[in-house]
Amino acid sequence: MAMRSHYCGLVTETLLGETVSLCGWVNRRRDHGGVIFVDVRDREGYVQVVCDPDRAEMFARAEGLRNEFCIQVRGVVRARPTGTTNESLRSGKVEVLCHELVVLNPSVTPPFQIDDDNLSETTRLTHRVLDLRRPYMQNNLMLRYRVSMEVRKFLDANGFIDIETPMLTKSTPEGARDYLVPSRVHAGHFFALPQSPQLFKQLLMVAGYDRYYQITKCFRDEDLRADRQPEFTQIDIETSFLEEEEIRSLTQAMITSVFKTTINVDLGEFPVMAYSEAMHRYGSDKPDLRVALEFTEVTDVMADVDFKVFSSAATSKGGRVVAMRVPGGARESGGLSRGEIDAYAEFVKIYGAKGLAYIKVNDAASGAGDKQARWPGLQSPIVKNLHDRALTEVLARTGARDGDLIFFGADKEKIVNDAIGALRVKIGHSEFGRKNGLFTAGWRPLWVVDFPMFEFDEEAQRYTATHHPFTAPKDGHEDWMVSAPEKCISKGYDMVLNGWEMGGGSVRIHRADVQQKVFDALKITPEEAQLKFGFLLDALQYGAPPHGGLAFGLDRIVTLMTGAESIRDVIAFPKTQRAQCLLTQAPSPVDEKQLRELHIRLRAPAIV
Repeated sequence: MAMRSHYCGLVTETLLGETVSLCGWVNRRRDHGGVIFVDVRDREGYVQVVCDPDRAEMFARAEGLRNEFCIQVRGVVRARPTGTTNESLRSGKVEVLCHELVVLNPSVTPPFQIDDDNLSETTRLTHRVLDLRRPYMQNNLMLRYRVSMEVRKFLDANGFIDIETPMLTKSTPEGARDYLVPSRVHAGHFFALPQSPQLFKQLLMVAGYDRYYQITKCFRDEDLRADRQPEFTQIDIETSFLEEEEIRSLTQAMITSVFKTTINVDLGEFPVMAYSEAMHRYGSDKPDLRVALEFTEVTDVMADVDFKVFSSAATSKGGRVVAMRVPGGARESGGLSRGEIDAYAEFVKIYGAKGLAYIKVNDAASGAGDKQARWPGLQSPIVKNLHDRALTEVLARTGARDGDLIFFGADKEKIVNDAIGALRVKIGHSEFGRKNGLFTAGWRPLWVVDFPMFEFDEEAQRYTATHHPFTAPKDGHEDWMVSAPEKCISKGYDMVLNGWEMGGGSVRIHRADVQQKVFDALKITPEEAQLKFGFLLDALQYGAPPHGGLAFGLDRIVTLMTGAESIRDVIAFPKTQRAQCLLTQAPSPVDEKQLRELHIRLRAPAIV
């Protein structure tokens, strides 16, 4: 018999009476009055192995087993005794009566139990090999594999071909910082690791490979968070001769198919929302539609109020004042406590807000009172500084009722959007939000479209590309790129799911005259353009076809599917939020000989 005939987790009642050979790791060993039970684990799950003392040599080995010993078992599959089945396991109705036991390799005492769910991330990442044995991680990585396979099947069926692009390429710093690789052969010159295959996939379109895809690594030297890694995996798709709506339809069909096939989820309809509407209603270009809270614009009515925080934001260039009604937030029983409100005030400061104004609506119908008690139905330190028209408009526009709480954001538009947008999600996901119907569990996909072509960088005092400088403008917007860049809308689009951007893309510029207008708007000189993107610009001259595409974050897709808190839980060997690998201790110093070969001299000792 082969070393292994079946996976442990796939031994079921269909194998009753058969002799099987299993290989795996000891998860638990239990001695029950002379009979030893061993739970053996592999990537497919667990099976219970029974060791009787009748076979003395085998039983002696079983007595010496410890957690994480790698073993081989041969035995007969039999039904578990009545009342001892385990419905949570596929193998839970059977057990294997052991005839032969071989210790393939013993193990030292592991630093934690594999089934311990209360491990710190530092412990898990330091001992990642053991962490990857945990069923939680094995299920995540198996799902990741199935997602990748379904993506490949779909794209193959739709005429796409997988083409690799270089990992060592030219530095074109237009987004995040590049990871640089020094050249030993060409002293003082550097390769860059690709932030995406963007330029190469456009070259492939010019070359006539009209349906390209690649599941590939990308690298960005940027500040990390739960949904970012310095190296991440992208499902990269590019196609020629399709319009914006056709590209969205094709990729939506792919994602819908992948979710249905791998986790049996029907994503349903994908509403389409303009970027301007998303920012107006939610302060985010990736709104979580499961949260019922929305912004109410009140900038116009706050311009002449006595409360300077509101009036200065309302009258300054780029300022914004919004209200957000929280139904039931001011109820005496079950509303938000003063401590919770204060905590939210501290929370928004993370995003640059200076504080968090609010009004408790105790009696919305009370209206204006006498001079000593203006608006007695409203409770807030700011009421006395807001005139009657402003208060009337706030109540009318928000639709506030008795027992509601209204939060306000007033500052530069970006700060308001970031702070109150984050507050919206935090309240919606909170226990209060879930109890009061402000959050609806499920899957809420969304297309966000019509992004602005450019964003104005206050620090640099120039426009930057919202997506990248090769995104095409909407038809008829080409001339605005020089005369009024802020009006120019792009053919860019993002797919959003439950508040996460799953993927984004655009129709690309394929005409040299349009590309030059973009460079002019971005203040990129012809010399700079040729230096950074010359190989693409040269290629576009040779009959470049209309083309566009989209890139999905594979890590993010699988994270959403598993419900994991971080993409690190769906990557085999991830980095920490400080961009370190605790398993291999990378990055690490290198010796002087290697530095000399690369023509590098350190100016000062590395600071750890």
